[in-house]
Amino acid sequence: MLAQIQVEGRDETTQLGDLWDWLRRERGLAGRVELAPRPPGPTDLGGVFEVLTVTLGSGGSAAVLARSLGIWLKTRRPDVTVTVTTEAGSVTVKASTFQAMMSCFS
Repeated sequence: MLAQIQVEGRDETTQLGDLWDWLRRERGLAGRVELAPRPPGPTDLGGVFEVLTVTLGSGGSAAVLARSLGIWLKTRRPDVTVTVTTEAGSVTVKASTFQAMMSCFS
């Protein structure tokens, strides 16, 4: 299964690059993380790397991705939003919401 990850907020390109570096360092995701151009919309020229793709398979790679994204979001500014899309659907998480939720468990 393929997961596509989009980052929205201030400095999207920088944030996406930071997330790419972060996920590539995860042992459980080694060789599974790639930058990909976002499919161009009707008014876009395309060609910009705006999506991360992560190949998920057996061995818990989905759990590794979820845990790693959670840790990464805790270190971000509140205006960052991450959307993960798979063939099963998509989920969007704002860093501010995630940080507030995690403070309840601390």
